Amino acid sequence: MKKRWISATMCAVMVAGSLAGCGLKTPDAPTTTAAAATEAATTAAENKDADATTEAAADTSDMPEITLVMAEVNPLDTIVGQTDSKFKETVEELSGGKIKIDLQASGVLGSENDVLDTMLGGGGTIDISRISAFALTSYGAEKSVLLSIPYTFANRDHFWNFADSDLAPEFLMEPHDNGLGVRGLFYGEEGFRHFFTVKEVNGLEDLKGMKLRVSNDPIMNGMVNGLGASPTVVSFNELYSALQTGVVDGAEQPIANYKSNAFQEVAPNLILDGHTLGAIQVIITDEAWDKLTEAQQNILMEAGKVASEFNRTISEEAENKVLDELKADGINVVEVPDIKPWQDACKDIIESSTKDQAELYQQLLDMNK
Repeated sequence: MKKRWISATMCAVMVAGSLAGCGLKTPDAPTTTAAAATEAATTAAENKDADATTEAAADTSDMPEITLVMAEVNPLDTIVGQTDSKFKETVEELSGGKIKIDLQASGVLGSENDVLDTMLGGGGTIDISRISAFALTSYGAEKSVLLSIPYTFANRDHFWNFADSDLAPEFLMEPHDNGLGVRGLFYGEEGFRHFFTVKEVNGLEDLKGMKLRVSNDPIMNGMVNGLGASPTVVSFNELYSALQTGVVDGAEQPIANYKSNAFQEVAPNLILDGHTLGAIQVIITDEAWDKLTEAQQNILMEAGKVASEFNRTISEEAENKVLDELKADGINVVEVPDIKPWQDACKDIIESSTKDQAELYQQLLDMNK
């Protein structure tokens, strides 16, 4: 696949839902940080948007109308929420309103695993979802496992080298090829993931013995065990209350999501270990995809290109702004000057999780150029 096509396959969605319970908060409007990032991204990408609109524009007068329901676990003002919004806006613009994206945000349709269970189970109640790129590993997507290996991507450019490579389509289409009933449309990212805790931490040794929230993912479980902590499975929608009540001592999230979900209120210690890049993808069920005309499918792919470029533009800037705000608010932000002890602690899970795909994993590592 050509690089231009790959970058076209990354997208996201807008969120119109509201959040109930568990302390998670959905803003009525984007925060100052989100607005600033959005403005900067829009300015940088407006020429590309115009080109995309012209390229994809077609006579939509005879196009059938369709509404696609999309799930997003995070609020609207996160990096993924803003990317989702860009995708929604572009789909609806390019289709002349004939394709509508009903974006339900802040986890109102359930956790990522809940959403995936619904999508893979059929029935058509959820058509599209923005998920963590490795969320399908528990369902047998072996290639996606490699994206969740700790300390795989050295920096953002390393990840985008992968996303623009000939390997990316193979990873995106793996669940479809394996008969899971979904396919990936594109990749994006929401920044590196870091641990945050209720009690003060100053380094790796302080995590020992802590109960750290994980999703139901073997890589995450192995990493937390390697760090000397106790992996504890808690639904994302229950994480705020779990931190508040002591069910868990900490968790991990990208910086923007940490703040947007108000986790700093109950876990005000953030250690910047950057164990995993928050690679994301948008997936669509084969059932929903097959209902679309070729013109509609092309519009989704073109919108994905626009949203991907938008994501690439805003992610680092938005993350840096949020980090500055957290520091100004007095959050204990701990730098990690030497990441090697963390990597060494995760050696066993890295080796055991890559041995069956060692050549493919090495190709990922070699993209850090």
